[in-house]
Amino acid sequence: MSVKFLSSEAEVRKRLVPVVLGADILGYSYVRCFHETYGLSSIVLATADVKATSSSRFCDYRIVDGIESDEVLLATLAQIGEGLRSQGKVGMLVGSGDWYARTLSAHKEELSEWFYVPYIDFALLDDITQKERFYAICEELGIPYPKTLLFDCADQDAKIDAGSFRYPVIAKPSNSARYHYAEFPGKKKIFEVRTPEELEEIYRNLQASCYDRELIVQDLVPGDDDGLRSITCFSDASGTPVMTCMGRVVLQDHAPLAIGNPVCILSERVEKTIEEACRFLTHVGYRGFANFDVKYDPRDGEYKFFEVNTRPGRNTFYVDLAGSNFVRLMVEDFVLGAKIEPQDATKPFLYTCVPRYVVKRTVGDPELREQTLDMYRRDLAKCPLFYKPDTLSHAFWAAVTYYHQITKFKRYVWDVRASNGA
Repeated sequence: MSVKFLSSEAEVRKRLVPVVLGADILGYSYVRCFHETYGLSSIVLATADVKATSSSRFCDYRIVDGIESDEVLLATLAQIGEGLRSQGKVGMLVGSGDWYARTLSAHKEELSEWFYVPYIDFALLDDITQKERFYAICEELGIPYPKTLLFDCADQDAKIDAGSFRYPVIAKPSNSARYHYAEFPGKKKIFEVRTPEELEEIYRNLQASCYDRELIVQDLVPGDDDGLRSITCFSDASGTPVMTCMGRVVLQDHAPLAIGNPVCILSERVEKTIEEACRFLTHVGYRGFANFDVKYDPRDGEYKFFEVNTRPGRNTFYVDLAGSNFVRLMVEDFVLGAKIEPQDATKPFLYTCVPRYVVKRTVGDPELREQTLDMYRRDLAKCPLFYKPDTLSHAFWAAVTYYHQITKFKRYVWDVRASNGA
């Protein structure tokens, strides 16, 4: 038996309890936005004490040992679900990572006894998150993507012809949820590979790990962080995209396990590329939030699609800044069963997790740097962690997290540039 639609926003405020899996910046964005929009407090389940979220007055923060295993997570959620039902309440499950999205999708039917689960069915999720399938669909629809080859990591005897590539290349796992469990020296989210020997070592490490999917070796689209684009779409119950939002990545995180996570995004719309994202979603019959990683290729002027994330991305707060409340979209569709009107998410914004000093010192393009700094001057630069109604303790830890980016950029960007003579 699945939970029933609630009848009104008043009932949402009275009965809905958001359950947030993960305490990163998206985890806090959920906590903040559920409170800001509906006055709700959330239950947050985490593996460690992330102070910027645990210090919030708007969540019940619980550290659960082993929650990253299906068995522990599902048992914990069943217990929470029964507790909510005994109080006449109903939960809504949202996760802050690919692994959580995959697990919630895979177990959506059983979890729907107690929770709204705003994720696509597992068969579709499992299909389009395999990067080889994603690129096959892009090929079918005429959507640009980088030249790509795949190598099976489950085959212990396979060899990679590393000398056949033109370097540098990008290497990354085809399945980020399965890669989550792999452990080996030098593990990164994405590898920028400069020699055949380096590529061979990465492949051997993956073969020796528990990772049993493909290694993607991909043409390196030239350009810095500012070539990256993020596209977020929301499709309603009929599969129609009703909200689209796009931003240009000004800076991304350069810490090894966080490479590819944008920390500063400036509003920008390229309608042709947004149309391609919508065409993909309509073609596969998508519902809910999807986020695309795209990069501008100066060699041919195309925006190349890298992947689709079957959930709100960690930076989805920028949708709010652009004028469309991302939590309200989820609640109206999945909790209230309401018809979603087309959304206008075109307001200028700067989503940022870094102080302006980091932008001033790091961004090389003078025009982009000045455009970004001007957003700070105009008070259009917003970080989701800074929420005035929250506690003083939260404000302290939000500031610590925000200004710690200076240390991180010094270590992973500025010192590296200095050692290279740049």
